[in-house]
Amino acid sequence: MALALEDRLAVTELIALHGHLVDDGQLDRAHEVFTEDVVYDLSDFGQGELVGLAAWREAALALGAANPVAHHVTNVVVEEVDGDRVRVRSKGLGIKADGSCGSVTYEDVVVRVAAGWRIRRRKVVARRVPLNGVGRGA
Repeated sequence: MALALEDRLAVTELIALHGHLVDDGQLDRAHEVFTEDVVYDLSDFGQGELVGLAAWREAALALGAANPVAHHVTNVVVEEVDGDRVRVRSKGLGIKADGSCGSVTYEDVVVRVAAGWRIRRRKVVARRVPLNGVGRGA
């Protein structure tokens, strides 16, 4: 059975909500976006995996002023795995206080729980080279 349009919309809004909550400093509302046991994979940034909401919140607070002032998400693609689990890929742009910008790809596993859709696993992949390095030559 295909994922209902209402579910696709709910998942897409969930992905967008992350940036609003983080940028507003509403880290205590992370349970509206993530499962309690979320795995937040920052291995591409040398920080390994954060497990659980408390670890995610502590890491955000420890980063402090180095956090982006704005998280923007775009290019959201939802792929159904089964009725209660989807894979989502999206692009993220982070704007720092000094105006510099970085780009990532979010690779998410999103599950339906009693409260609605939540991210169970997020891998953040830094975009560092054009075309993901294809065509750079030897």
